[in-house]
Amino acid sequence: MPKKDAGSTKLKLISAAWSLFYEQGYENTTVEDIVERSATSKGSFYHYFDGKAELVGSLSYLFDSKYEALAPTLPADMSAFEKLLYLNRELFLMIENSVPMDLLTMLYSSQLTLKGDRNLLDRNRTYYKLLRRIAVEGFANGEFDPAVSVNELVKAYALCERAILSDWCLCNGEYALSKYSASLLPTLLQGFLRKE
Repeated sequence: MPKKDAGSTKLKLISAAWSLFYEQGYENTTVEDIVERSATSKGSFYHYFDGKAELVGSLSYLFDSKYEALAPTLPADMSAFEKLLYLNRELFLMIENSVPMDLLTMLYSSQLTLKGDRNLLDRNRTYYKLLRRIAVEGFANGEFDPAVSVNELVKAYALCERAILSDWCLCNGEYALSKYSASLLPTLLQGFLRKE
């Protein structure tokens, strides 16, 4: 039980921080603001984070929280292909509407220069577990080409999402992220479908 509460406290801090970053900007958000919004304590904040800057790398937790909320809403009659597109659309809509572009850019650039753990690539994340579960389902029901492995499909999907997000950051959000992804991602995934 304490472990779940600890995870809940960390997620409260992360959610509060990103909400505030979006509303008032990273520079204008203080640790005190984050503690107040999260209804936690300064001690809790510093238990999980060395400072506000460390929160930039926590965006993957927010993404995983979104996936955890979406997982139970996936209709059983939806194909694996459709589930992957649905997850992408919902996450990218969340990013467009609640993640500041400069912080998303900082996250991606930190992943390129970071020594040690790269949290976006952590295979233990909810993201990868959910993608894997959907891919396994798609292979089991004969939807995906058996000449390809589950790992290859998951890696290609994640790579495509990262590429689209990186390009969106490079282009300073000049196009609708979810709309562009909806036109591009199906083309990639169709290459993994079983050939008749």
